[in-house]
Amino acid sequence: MKYVFGAAALMLATLVSGCSSDYVMATREGNMIMTQGKPEIDKETGLVKYTDRSGHELQINGDEVSSIVER
Repeated sequence: MKYVFGAAALMLATLVSGCSSDYVMATREGNMIMTQGKPEIDKETGLVKYTDRSGHELQINGDEVSSIVER
């Protein structure tokens, strides 16, 4: 029975860690923004939509972002 719970816990941990990766966005001003999940770039408006570490959905002008790197 211990093996079943251990295997279930391992599978759950694998699924949770694989669902979303954290990303870091660097701005032209030198700020680093940590995000939950991959930021989305809206090609029509030029805005980058992201979720911060507190779970709030925010947007930033794409011209202000110098790079987006998976952490």
